[in-house]
Amino acid sequence: MVTDDSTLDSLTLGRRIRELRTGRRMTLDALGQAIGRAPSQISMLENGKREPSLAQLRLVASALEVSIDDLLRQDAPTERAALEIAVERAMRGPVFESLGLPRVRVSKTQTDETLRTILSLHSEIERLHNERAATPEEARRANGELRALMRARDNYFPELETLAAELLTAVGHTGGPVSQLVISDLAAHLGFSLHYVRDLPHSTRSVTDRKNGRVYLPYELTASRDSRGSIMQALASQVCGHEEPKSYADFLRQRIETNYLTAAILLPEASAVKFLTEAKNLRQLSMEDLRDAFAVSYETAAHRFTNLATARLGLPVHFMKVHESGTIIKAYENDSVKFPSDAMGAVEGQPVCRTWTARTVFQVEDRFSPYYQYTDMATGTFWCTSRIEKAKEGDFSVSVGVPFAHVKWFRGRETPHRATSTCPSEACCKRPPAALAERWAGQAWPSARTPTSLLAALPTGTFPGVDPTEVYTFLEAHAPVEA
Repeated sequence: MVTDDSTLDSLTLGRRIRELRTGRRMTLDALGQAIGRAPSQISMLENGKREPSLAQLRLVASALEVSIDDLLRQDAPTERAALEIAVERAMRGPVFESLGLPRVRVSKTQTDETLRTILSLHSEIERLHNERAATPEEARRANGELRALMRARDNYFPELETLAAELLTAVGHTGGPVSQLVISDLAAHLGFSLHYVRDLPHSTRSVTDRKNGRVYLPYELTASRDSRGSIMQALASQVCGHEEPKSYADFLRQRIETNYLTAAILLPEASAVKFLTEAKNLRQLSMEDLRDAFAVSYETAAHRFTNLATARLGLPVHFMKVHESGTIIKAYENDSVKFPSDAMGAVEGQPVCRTWTARTVFQVEDRFSPYYQYTDMATGTFWCTSRIEKAKEGDFSVSVGVPFAHVKWFRGRETPHRATSTCPSEACCKRPPAALAERWAGQAWPSARTPTSLLAALPTGTFPGVDPTEVYTFLEAHAPVEA
């Protein structure tokens, strides 16, 4: 077969053959005679129920006086054909088949409105089906697959870098930090006006009105405060052409693309790479310096560093964002560090070893200075820099780390802080000390502080998101003294 086995390809090919045949006023019989096939076989070909061999395609192309490339174009020949293809493809899918309904024969007698109604009903049924089918296992699997993709690409997406550069060029940005005015010009360039309101839904960061080209932002983000990130988050989805997510995996992919494009705009590749290269040559790489140079948040700077570290600086790296409860919010690695994960490879919601920098930083009194630490693990020694960031869901640590062989390029390599982790061994920190467990097991009833949005991704357990050792230690310290 000359095409792949997708329904869309066979349907598009069939509709194109039909359009070309009818445009030349050829009958099924005439085309059948030209290629030595029965009219019924031509009909099946045009309806996308049969794929031709390469030899047959050559005969069809010759009979219709077009090239094979013309026949194999992926765009539908007309708007009506595109609508018919969409309906046919929907009826051949698993969701429609699960309904046990007979297929509707798509014909010329049906109006465009009828076909659009059928397509809309199917889309809504498919959405409800996917919504009901979504499970914690699906979420974990999607997270694991997305991390594998990011690792395979070294967390570097050149197509988004190119898109960011084109957008900045379009508004006259020539390099260096991106100002609030540049972001406002970008919004106008993309056809959107910005509106700050006091009644934005509490569950949203922004709301975009695509119909009227308006982006609504919280009133607190006025010109006197930095609203660049919020504006770009809203615009990035429009620039990337995102539609309503059809699955959890689709939602995650869109979130990654949105965050990546936002960071690529706020820290343009050329300027950021130049800055980081100079810092590396001086052996003074620092997330704080990158943050300050481009006036962004520490988390955005850390994200951007992981985008560029391997592809542009030749540095393997890992990144973690960890809630104060000790659970991973998001993470990335290509440096052989072993994050805690479940059987599906997902790390989100997993408890982090309490000796890792991402956890020990919460015990540091000085929240204004960067915190550095070496951690000896089974896979080697890793150096990490970490800071605490505040959010309405609580405190988070944002950490960036590298293997020991690459710490020579970073500021903070002289740190005396060092720890050892034997995770995933249960004895390291997953299992409470025997004496504590014997005294408090069955007597403690904690309520998890972890954000509820993470609970679906958490591993199973008596109290998901709760560190039992931490709870038992607390109870031990506060228990009344026995007489």
